[in-house]
Amino acid sequence: MWIVRLTLHRPYTFIVLALLIVILSPEVILHTPTDIFPNIDIPVIPVAWTYPGLNPENLEARRATPFEKVLTSQVR
Repeated sequence: MWIVRLTLHRPYTFIVLALLIVILSPEVILHTPTDIFPNIDIPVIPVAWTYPGLNPENLEARRATPFEKVLTSQVR
């Protein structure tokens, strides 16, 4: 109940505090960083294959997809 008594004795103090909150809120909101996705150092392994005679769909089905499955299970 002390805050109620303080507010009744000093109403202008709380009016000024409320105005400061309203005035400073846009500044604080605009300068607060929003980080939805943190920076994560994901390991990248570049691999290049050349198979003459295979079209891209066959190369993906026969080599790339199984290789990706092996890598995702082995990389920690």
